[in-house]
Amino acid sequence: MAEGVDGVDRHRIPVGGSSPYDVLVGPGLRTGEILAEAVGAAAGNAAFGATGAAAILTDSNVGPLYAAGLARSLRSAGMDVLETVEVPAGEGSKSLEIYAEVLGRLARVGLSRNSVLVALGGGVIGDLGGFVAASYLRGIGFVQVPTSLLAMVDSSVGGKVGVDLPEGKNLAGAFLQPRAVVADTAMLGSLSGREVSCGLAEVLKMGLLSGGDFYRDLSLLEPARAGDRGALLTLVAHSVRFKAGVVEADERESGRRAILNYGHTIGHGLEAAAAYSLAHGEAVGLGMRAAARLSEKRFGVELAAEQDELLGAAGLPLGTKGVEPAAVLRAMGRDKKRRSGDGGHRFVLLEEIGRPVWDVPVSEEEARLAVEEVVE
Repeated sequence: MAEGVDGVDRHRIPVGGSSPYDVLVGPGLRTGEILAEAVGAAAGNAAFGATGAAAILTDSNVGPLYAAGLARSLRSAGMDVLETVEVPAGEGSKSLEIYAEVLGRLARVGLSRNSVLVALGGGVIGDLGGFVAASYLRGIGFVQVPTSLLAMVDSSVGGKVGVDLPEGKNLAGAFLQPRAVVADTAMLGSLSGREVSCGLAEVLKMGLLSGGDFYRDLSLLEPARAGDRGALLTLVAHSVRFKAGVVEADERESGRRAILNYGHTIGHGLEAAAAYSLAHGEAVGLGMRAAARLSEKRFGVELAAEQDELLGAAGLPLGTKGVEPAAVLRAMGRDKKRRSGDGGHRFVLLEEIGRPVWDVPVSEEEARLAVEEVVE
């Protein structure tokens, strides 16, 4: 760790696997030498060569706040920023149409195979940018600068990238590990309370899966929600370390990495059934609430009441109105993670805090009752 601004430490967290990289976490990174060094090192990796050229991908919310400063940092590293591509903010930009538009912009400015695409934004920009980087010229360097709490703790680590199809979310994609992730926690101050709470849903999920010191530090949820910089930094670093360990052990989601879907089976169904009026973190929080009750019934663990308290500390809802359970179940039946032909669902549950189990068969009736627990 290195000393950061305001006496707060910065963390350098290695992520192993087939393409190792570092996640840098701390305040003040986006305008500092550390960012320039990280992106410059990514461009200059001897295995790929270097042209010193980069492009930035951002959205209409984040770009006006941070894109110019990021470009200055890259230029201070001696890089030529050929283009800043700004797409509309929101899930709608994770589409094949926007994907093709971004590819065309990169081609028209002459971005070469040895260049770097820097994704500046939340999860949508990271997913879209990663898919662009994976396929443009059959693969160019990719660096993530996540600006939302949700992206810092979850989507920027692990290498899953892609776009949505009209038939469902994330149905076109790839695995691409970034060459670096730079998470400047000072940027979290620009988020709304709802956005912070949605990021804390993933933090809470990983704390429950991890147990130990991480779970004990979930006592910091409330101060983190209130904007305490030290609490946020501690929880982001815990989350990145935990997810890095899971990804290293199962880079392409063939086994244990499935535990990261705790709360997501019903959560994704709720998102779709609510026509995405529920934010992802809110839906996952409700999915965890349902999964905790399934865990209690299946394993006898006392979990639900304590988890509800933590959801409240994170500012997440404990129920939702106006969603039909049947619509949730139909959406769950279309989920890409469901196995075909087995007549039921597969859930991640908790035998106890820190002891997740995955691929647990759950009948349609059990799933219906679990959905009804969180739909008013």
